[in-house]
Amino acid sequence: MSGPAQASASSSPDAQATSTAAAVSPPSFSDLTRERPFMQMWTARLFGTAASQMLLVAIGWHMYELTGSAWDLGLVGLYQFVPALLLALLAGHIVDRHHRGRIVAACFAVQGLVALVLLLAVLEKHDTRGLLLGLSLVLGAVRAFQMPAQQALTPLLVPPTMLARAMAFSSAGMQGAIIGGPALGGLLFVAGMAVVYGASVAFFGVACALVLRLRYAYTPAAREPVTLSTVFAGVDFIWKRKPVLGAVSLDLFAVLLGGAVALLPIYAKDILHTGPWGLGLLRSAPAVGALVMSIALTRRPVERHIGRTLLLAIGLFGLCMVVFGISKSFVISLIALAVSGGADMVNVVIRQTLVQLETPDAMRGRVSAVNSIFIGASNQLGEFESGATAALLGPVGSVVVGGVGTMLVALTWFKLFPSLAQRDRLVVAAPSVRPPAA
Repeated sequence: MSGPAQASASSSPDAQATSTAAAVSPPSFSDLTRERPFMQMWTARLFGTAASQMLLVAIGWHMYELTGSAWDLGLVGLYQFVPALLLALLAGHIVDRHHRGRIVAACFAVQGLVALVLLLAVLEKHDTRGLLLGLSLVLGAVRAFQMPAQQALTPLLVPPTMLARAMAFSSAGMQGAIIGGPALGGLLFVAGMAVVYGASVAFFGVACALVLRLRYAYTPAAREPVTLSTVFAGVDFIWKRKPVLGAVSLDLFAVLLGGAVALLPIYAKDILHTGPWGLGLLRSAPAVGALVMSIALTRRPVERHIGRTLLLAIGLFGLCMVVFGISKSFVISLIALAVSGGADMVNVVIRQTLVQLETPDAMRGRVSAVNSIFIGASNQLGEFESGATAALLGPVGSVVVGGVGTMLVALTWFKLFPSLAQRDRLVVAAPSVRPPAA
């Protein structure tokens, strides 16, 4: 009796309408939190990012205590950037050929070992400039593998319809860790540098253990030999997919032209006349804006007109830089930077989600590696561009010209990449096939 009755009920028009509505209704935030593998990975990234921020702050302070040289501080950043850039394409190939969860776990483990070596060096009084620079190279090499592996792993943990919300929630966690990690490290410095390194070891250990316990569907890819063709496959893929090329290159030029981080000390001291405390608030304002926006996008993700929204967000980012550049008010400057962080977060969530959805799983590691190159290069070159134009035009002229250039890039991309500008949804529904008439 129960079987036929259930079949009859499910075939009624009302039941069919209800099931169809349930099938097309967008997933909620509570649905996302029930995705256990994703939440486990989210927690691991929270611990790992906080540990990484504490470790980077500690290494910078440690180097300056040892040498008192601003040049050596710059070398720490350079030593981390160069191997990340040189190894990125090879790392993407490896990420596409091996278990991504294990790669992420190995990256956390290596960073934990770096923190442990520094802890022992401090305790045994064997800490040297050469040791810090050598370990900076190791951290840069690890970053080349960790970034594409993490980005390519997320789409395997949630359904495609949840990916935008998952990206926003991941960004919220990362921004929270980026803000809280250095603050926690600063508090722990009171107890000594060894305590900071010890806390980093513990946090990396928790992150590694969580990822090793992660379970998700994994299909081993065919083991191709490493050739120039396979290594550069990500570059070729992005070049041929115009929506992906438009989104990635848009972010490159926006950060390259619109970034003002390198000039914040000048603004804090000479233009806004606030001093070190003001510099700290100025540097944190974009992260606070990004955190607020990522929480909002977690609750209400962008579902329609995503291409236009992406380009408008970049235009708003450029406008905020213009306002910041000409502002003489500390409050207005803070608001402009916070809004710019929120606008950039809209760009980050839409771009990363679009790139992952447009990329086949077998290519996600290599495409994410190319994306990480664009991000790293734009950040480093953006600081150089800001300094170079500031030397010619002054700090205000540099920031204003960069902001105007960012808005012009957003307008130009409307014409250069119409497939991106006209994109309506992140997930493109398959065309419905009408059954033939009887």
